[in-house]
Amino acid sequence: MQDEAGLARTRTSDGPAAQSAAGVQSVAVPLAARGVGKTYGEEEDANPVIGDISFDLKAGEIVSLVGPSGCGKTTLLNLMSGLTQPTRGEVSWHGNRLKGVPRGVGYMLQKDMLMPWRTALANVTLGLEMSGMGRAHREKKAHAMLSKVGLAPYYDYYPSALSGGMRQRVALARTLVTDPEVILLDEPFAALDFQTKVVLESDMAKLVRSEGRSVLLITHDVEEAVSLSDRVIVLTHRPSSIKSIYEIDLPGERGDMMAMRDAPGFASLVREIWSQLDVRMGER
Repeated sequence: MQDEAGLARTRTSDGPAAQSAAGVQSVAVPLAARGVGKTYGEEEDANPVIGDISFDLKAGEIVSLVGPSGCGKTTLLNLMSGLTQPTRGEVSWHGNRLKGVPRGVGYMLQKDMLMPWRTALANVTLGLEMSGMGRAHREKKAHAMLSKVGLAPYYDYYPSALSGGMRQRVALARTLVTDPEVILLDEPFAALDFQTKVVLESDMAKLVRSEGRSVLLITHDVEEAVSLSDRVIVLTHRPSSIKSIYEIDLPGERGDMMAMRDAPGFASLVREIWSQLDVRMGER
């Protein structure tokens, strides 16, 4: 349905049947969850974190996961990456059950995790080096990627000489230089000041959209989720399930995060998604 602000919105009810129905797509689906659940411990010590979650990440799509603190967003991202295995259900990579981290997935964390003894260039080449790519080839790719994220003049700087935003740009370049088909982002911009955050969000969105990559982002920032994403999935408290799904269809340039924040209907959509989070006293 379309509301008066021109925002296409689709709600799902709780339960795997409704969630699966939302995942039927005619386009390529590199990454999908079907009835995924995760419980730590056994019997009386069991700690169910993920209840029952199903959704698709389509080719070229940016999807954000939002939910109350402690609902299991990072656990779900680890399941989607293949770093951990679900207790029930399955995660699939191009239709096949995911049993480990596939080569086509990149993972970027909130902390940049740069190696302080390596230059920006050497940090970006790390994954390529580990894959066995020759030095000349990997440095050529890294220089090109540093140029794309605006750090070409700083290729020989060590992390200690870079600002927080510049360090995150190096981390983004390191993630993208391996040519991942799907990028998983665990609040990579949360620690940045607002100005740096918006600029980096815009640059990242332009890069991944121009290259047709898929992105799955977890964030506590509803404005970030709405401005960046094609879809926003709202999770419940743990054991988490999907509470609602919002299709984002804002007018304007999708790579300009300030333009998205100024778009008609943006504020009302942010308020509605925030109201879905069911934030309780004492949560952060």
